[in-house]
Amino acid sequence: MSSIDSLRTLASFILPLEINDYFDIVDVQCSNNDLHIYLDEQAQVPSQYESWEVKANGFFPEVLIRDFPIRDRKVFLHVRRRRWLVLSTNESTTRCLTLTAEGTRYTEEFASFLKGMLGFIPDYGPLS
Repeated sequence: MSSIDSLRTLASFILPLEINDYFDIVDVQCSNNDLHIYLDEQAQVPSQYESWEVKANGFFPEVLIRDFPIRDRKVFLHVRRRRWLVLSTNESTTRCLTLTAEGTRYTEEFASFLKGMLGFIPDYGPLS
């Protein structure tokens, strides 16, 4: 098994399903008590655009998302969503994915866990 395959296998246990299905890990960095995972959306044409002529057209600005801590390290997902150019209209679009809980920068699963455990989603303190 190659190191890329090993990384993908490990990621499948750690990262949310949408991340595993649509993103590639491009870098992983550790600093102090933080784990930073850098992800780029894959370049395959989304199924919702298969009937259109589209091409990959760079990325939207990176978004920082919080996920479950791992071994007492905060986990930050640095996500770059791909921009798609619809050739017939010359408009940019993106794949329809929900990566965060509404109104937060937490993954849906992490926000749900925090709300269940605390009764609310913190915006300050060690979990924020």
